[in-house]
Amino acid sequence: MSHVNNLESQHNDPGFANIWQELKWRGLIHVSTDETELEKLLAGDPITYYCGFDPTAPSLHLGNLVQLLLMRRLQLAGHKPLGLVGGSTGLIGDPRPTAERTLNTKDTVSEWVGYLQVQVRRFLSFEGDNAARMVNNLDWTAPLSAIDFLREIGKHFRVGTMLRKDAVASRLSSDEGISYTEFSYQILQGMDYLQLNRDYGCVLQTGGSDQWGNLTSGTELIRKVDGKVVHALGTPLITNSDGTKFGKSEGNAIWLDAHMCSPYAFYQFWLNTADADVVDRLKIFTFLSRSEIEELGAAVAERPFAREGQRRLAYEVTSLVHGVDATEKVIAASAALFGNGDLSVLDEATLASATAELPSASIGADGLGIVDLLVASGLSESKSAARRTVGEGGAYVNNSKVTDPDAVIDQAELLHGRYLLLRRGKKNLATVEVTV
Repeated sequence: MSHVNNLESQHNDPGFANIWQELKWRGLIHVSTDETELEKLLAGDPITYYCGFDPTAPSLHLGNLVQLLLMRRLQLAGHKPLGLVGGSTGLIGDPRPTAERTLNTKDTVSEWVGYLQVQVRRFLSFEGDNAARMVNNLDWTAPLSAIDFLREIGKHFRVGTMLRKDAVASRLSSDEGISYTEFSYQILQGMDYLQLNRDYGCVLQTGGSDQWGNLTSGTELIRKVDGKVVHALGTPLITNSDGTKFGKSEGNAIWLDAHMCSPYAFYQFWLNTADADVVDRLKIFTFLSRSEIEELGAAVAERPFAREGQRRLAYEVTSLVHGVDATEKVIAASAALFGNGDLSVLDEATLASATAELPSASIGADGLGIVDLLVASGLSESKSAARRTVGEGGAYVNNSKVTDPDAVIDQAELLHGRYLLLRRGKKNLATVEVTV
């Protein structure tokens, strides 16, 4: 089990009668096949359930994190998870509302399967009586011939029903249309559920509510082929209180991979949560209890300037995804940027991610005079303005105040042998890379 998730510290809230009631309180149930039966099922003996993740990118993102944490909550309640990474469905991709996906090569998809399996493993326990298992749908689709697929699976799907699925219907009415390949995606996902039901006794599939058509394709297939009743649960699509799409930053997804979204950027994303969204985010993305969340909600309402809810949210989610050590480095970096910590203790990667969005400049080793640095970094418009800033006590290099306008920074002060952090006043920051 990966160290980053601190699974031993996660638990479901004992204040609820059962896991279903906790999931409802946390806002995780948008649609389901039969609420009464599901509540009874989840309160009884352990069941096997699954969620699928397609390798259409080299990393999972925040939308996937909702499902990963739901899987973990169900496992903590004693149930048995199957983490499916779709080696076959990833070769196609589920239909997007607007346009066809670009098909990735088989080698690329295979590589991404490995990446996603590592990420899924971080959130589940693979030990104990209800140990998780990883599965790949390529294992049962690759040996299947096209004729067998059409005879054994395709015959149970009605085109009229398939056309009414939201994703398909929206594409049919668009200029782009939809290919037979993407149209067939729901058949493949339905076959996955049938296979997992037969092999593992899986009786519940979870996913986003936008996947509801794909989820129910499996429940219907199992009913038609084997005469069994199985279930599906769809979580709500998460949006911000202002109606904007959640999990997007300037058009880019917030990825779970540290190389695609640094722990610092990830932490800052959560820290910037609007007051109106904090409680809902705490419910869905943390394992804090109802009483803890209610206390934080009161703090947000009474002392919004303190941002207690945002700071706890950022700490909890970043720790879940990147580990406590990385989170504490991020917090130290945030403090150090504004003079409340020691910049020299930050490793180069953390420093780089913490300063990535700041104005930056490159300068030769002969340009280390404080006035030249302020002008080169853009913190001062001119040398006279820079001298005035220094004279007024508003210039800092690596959090040390510089009071002499003729001061030249010693190369020994360079962070990691090449960086300087400049600050004008309390909040105006910039970085300089010195080419020595």
